[in-house]
Amino acid sequence: MITMENTILHLKSAYSELRPSEQRLADVILNDPPRIVHLSITELASEANVSDATIVKFCKRLGYKGFPEFKILLAQDVAMKPSSIYGQVEQDDPVKTVTEKIFQANITALQDTVQVLNSDAMQKAVEVLARAAEIHFYGMGASGLVALDAEQKFSRIGLRALSFVDGHAQVTRASLLKPGDVAVGLSYSGETEEIIEALQTARLAGAFTLAITNYPASSVVDVADLVLLTASEEDILRCGAISSRIAQLSTIDALFVSVALVDFEQSRESIERTKIALSQRRCGIQEA
Repeated sequence: MITMENTILHLKSAYSELRPSEQRLADVILNDPPRIVHLSITELASEANVSDATIVKFCKRLGYKGFPEFKILLAQDVAMKPSSIYGQVEQDDPVKTVTEKIFQANITALQDTVQVLNSDAMQKAVEVLARAAEIHFYGMGASGLVALDAEQKFSRIGLRALSFVDGHAQVTRASLLKPGDVAVGLSYSGETEEIIEALQTARLAGAFTLAITNYPASSVVDVADLVLLTASEEDILRCGAISSRIAQLSTIDALFVSVALVDFEQSRESIERTKIALSQRRCGIQEA
């Protein structure tokens, strides 16, 4: 459902289904939404190098009556963003305020990501992951932590899953993948060179490539067979990409549980075996 609160998110979620000219138009809009609301249809058409008619069709394709309605709802969406409940962290904020802002940012990231995640793309991702012979998770920095978490989860249900957080290791191991394998690249910006190179290498080797990113017009999208979008906003004081990591972790969790349910009995048996192994290890440590 289109509401004034999620016009930008709606555009992001529909991006992969748009025609090339419409994607070019979407790129211009997403690059600077506040400025777009002040442009006429002719001015926007000129900037995106499309016709006025393309803009009208674009708006209707997204479910709006036309450009005027789209611009009104976009303006309302933009106006609401700066006045979020807590806003960005400021240098003189007390600890209580910082805590509230961080929690609110994480909550918002999860709520927004749920809206932009395409259900068909999620279904496709689950299908290819469930039948993959080998799964690689690539990430750098904060996204690397998510890759490590993904390896731990998928490995516990009996799948061959590996994570790589070093650029050299990502490329060398990606080159050894085969058709039937899956490479998952995590990059908030979608411009992390190491992740782009790793996915490109994996694709050339014949593997299926999946990108999880915040930006539908980023470079990582060009080397991915499938894209899952997250939606989080970062400011300079939120070091470590906190809310983007939360959005990525939750996306991985949703994929993991869905894949586990594909063969529930096998997944349950694998998890039970790992639990037994861990309990025996703890008992051995205590006895020693």
